[in-house]
Amino acid sequence: MVPIVVTDKNAEDRRKGKKYLWKEARLCFAHIPGEMTLKFGVEFQEGVDEVGKNLFDCACRAGFGSGTYLHSVGDGASWIYGQIEKQFGSQGHYLIDFYHLCKYLEGAAAACSGKGGKKAWINRQKILMKAGQVEEVTEALKPHLEPEEIEDQHAPVRRCLRYLHNRPGQFDYPGAEAQGLPVGSGEIESAHRYIIQERLKIAGAWWTPENARTMLALRVDRADGYWDEYWDGMSKAA
Repeated sequence: MVPIVVTDKNAEDRRKGKKYLWKEARLCFAHIPGEMTLKFGVEFQEGVDEVGKNLFDCACRAGFGSGTYLHSVGDGASWIYGQIEKQFGSQGHYLIDFYHLCKYLEGAAAACSGKGGKKAWINRQKILMKAGQVEEVTEALKPHLEPEEIEDQHAPVRRCLRYLHNRPGQFDYPGAEAQGLPVGSGEIESAHRYIIQERLKIAGAWWTPENARTMLALRVDRADGYWDEYWDGMSKAA
């Protein structure tokens, strides 16, 4: 989330006509497994289709083609899976970030754990999920499902069970690990820090939407290795 300031140009006193808010910048990258050359993309205040196209462009610049396969890791947001399917078709596969999944299991643990305790129950479910035994985990949850009259915010077992049911085929951790592919989204979480947050979230900084978009583009160009090429082009244009 990027700190944004919008000024009402029609206000008599522009100091009082300022509105402060947060806008989402969506970062993505692609690379060949085992290689450290990353190709980045970022979208700011755009729709999900633009984000999907951006990811497709990143993948192509990283070497994606008709004979390759895309392994994507993210949280459970349905629009991300939808874009992987839309942009990459049968060549793309989406995996739920294992550590994001664990948050749901941890939330359900208090209601599901017996004498062995929460920690033992959570560890057991993690082992099962890593082994691809999703059905066994759902069966462990079902006996503890909250009554329908209990609101969702107070029903962690229901939320966890629904999370698993609504994402079939997105928990293939054995398949990913067998190919040496990541099961967590730590790489992109780190990239958010050193590309976006390090510059756009410095203390006291508030950006106009136009300047934020420009700075994000510059940060991505530098991370992609296009920094000198960009400024050479700017000097020639001048």
